[in-house]
Amino acid sequence: MSGPVRDDWTPGGGQLGPNGSRTPSAESMGSSLVRPYAVTGGRTRPRYQLQIEAMVASSHYEARDLSVLSPECQAILDFCRDWRSVAEISAVLRIPLGVARVLIADMAVEGLVRVHQLDHASGRPDLNLLERVLSGLRKL
Repeated sequence: MSGPVRDDWTPGGGQLGPNGSRTPSAESMGSSLVRPYAVTGGRTRPRYQLQIEAMVASSHYEARDLSVLSPECQAILDFCRDWRSVAEISAVLRIPLGVARVLIADMAVEGLVRVHQLDHASGRPDLNLLERVLSGLRKL
């Protein structure tokens, strides 16, 4: 997934999507564009290996000022009130997958989000994951 990331995206704008989450509207997206590498500070790889099926949830701390975060990070925090996959975050918020992985990994290091992913070090995919994928494909 590639394309420009908007610098004036407002987490409060947009329409309500599934489970009450917000999706960006045309008005909130504006016309100013920022290249994906500018959003990640020029980095193309996350600080640690983050799988696209990894689950992410916000872990808010009331004492922390979240207004200093980029609009993309604020949108991720707002969208991840429930557990979401990295791929879902990228698709719904219209953030390129590589950018989403870098931002989420950074946010996890800072303690802003919790990440749960399975260890595929054994070289074999998780049977439960494969069954959920197969079930989802059958529903299509």
